[in-house]
Amino acid sequence: MKIQGQLFIWLSVFILAVAIVYGYWSMEPAGTTALFLAFGLSIMIGFYLAFTAKRVDVGAQDDKEADVADDAGEIGFFSPHSWQPLALGFGGALAFLGVAVGWWIMYFSAPILLVGLFGWVFEYYRGENRTQ
Repeated sequence: MKIQGQLFIWLSVFILAVAIVYGYWSMEPAGTTALFLAFGLSIMIGFYLAFTAKRVDVGAQDDKEADVADDAGEIGFFSPHSWQPLALGFGGALAFLGVAVGWWIMYFSAPILLVGLFGWVFEYYRGENRTQ
């Protein structure tokens, strides 16, 4: 994680320099704003990775002498059979359709989004998956 944090921090320095040059040269607000937002996103990711790398053990990606097999093993728990992302995707698509067509569609998308969100957060607290 240490290498990835440094990469994102250097990328954010580059994006900041490009944003300043682009903003001064073009005087165009939309592209300049997008570049400054890209700088912000990049610096947030870089800071998070650098901060997290100090608190966790050194991984195989930080060792120059590591083999591919050194990073093998369990990465984490991923839900194999969840329907909640489908509900979230459908509710999000309806919400964005509401921005394009009319805000009244948000009344239909908000309950679908909330059901999907609460279902995803609490899917392992009840039902047949309670013990996983």
